[in-house]
Amino acid sequence: MVMAQSLFMLVRDRMPNAVIDVLAPSITASLLARMPEVDSAVRMEIGHREVALGKRRQTARALAERGYDQAIVLQRSIKAAVVPWLAGIPQRTGYLGEMRYGLINDVRSLDKNRYPRKVEHYALLGLAREGDALPELTHPKMRIDSARRAELVDTLGLETNRPAIGFAPGAAYGGAKQWPATHFARLAAELDRRGIACWIFGSAADRQLAADLAAAAPNHGVNLCERTSLVDIADIASLTDAFVGNDTGVMHLAAAAAPRVLAIYGSTHPDYAPPLSDAEARFWLGMACAPCRERQCPLGHNACMRDIPVADVLRACLDPSARDIASLHYASGSAPHTSSLEDEVLS
Repeated sequence: MVMAQSLFMLVRDRMPNAVIDVLAPSITASLLARMPEVDSAVRMEIGHREVALGKRRQTARALAERGYDQAIVLQRSIKAAVVPWLAGIPQRTGYLGEMRYGLINDVRSLDKNRYPRKVEHYALLGLAREGDALPELTHPKMRIDSARRAELVDTLGLETNRPAIGFAPGAAYGGAKQWPATHFARLAAELDRRGIACWIFGSAADRQLAADLAAAAPNHGVNLCERTSLVDIADIASLTDAFVGNDTGVMHLAAAAAPRVLAIYGSTHPDYAPPLSDAEARFWLGMACAPCRERQCPLGHNACMRDIPVADVLRACLDPSARDIASLHYASGSAPHTSSLEDEVLS
């Protein structure tokens, strides 16, 4: 959903007077209220792997009443293409995907060599016609609710009088995308020792991990696991000095709100789905076996993540201008956000 915002921005620029609605599952629909380019969200109460033809027909009837001229279908499954087809939307734009002849009647092609990034794959569907040049994309940017943010600071006991680093240590896809918990804990301990707050985000699956990281930062660690909604994460991330995470949804959400994002990659390629931020850094060792895109390390050692040193990530947390870091794959220009993080790294 975050990456799709660049598509919404492109469509809004191209058709400033269009009505742009987004059909979305409930879990991510709340984010659309923070995207000024979107007029409204149409919630689809269907699970990720659920066929639910009856619910899809019901959704299609609701869409038909709205009289849309075009549907842009981002997913490549037959299920995703069925609803706009049933709704009778005249122009149904997308990639062919799972043999979706007829369901998609404005079929676009994809040159992955020319456009390697996932955000570009989405944005290409927003062009007026096949073959048009893709303009420079605008990075996603969540609108911040300052009143809600102030409420969260109060209720969650967040210290805003000191530097803060956000943490997204989980990896729902699998352990191959997760920097070791011991590394995150050591990073939290080092930041805590320097008086830097550690705000730790996660879902129910990350409960023990978040508790362990908070324990590693006894002075200024705050366990926010299961205490925030997606829009809350955006609001709080905007208060951090930097946000550290694996290649996960929370990291990408933070990239649309935090002043700087540090992303750690192993089994996935950092240039395919990088953090879409004006100030970001990616860590990747580029091992011969990577990117394997597996949920768990096929070789059993997870070295692509394990061997990214804590000292490297810590230095990037403390010094936005650092470029001579061994595991640093890419870093954008110095962050536009000034902070009081001290210039000290692990020995």
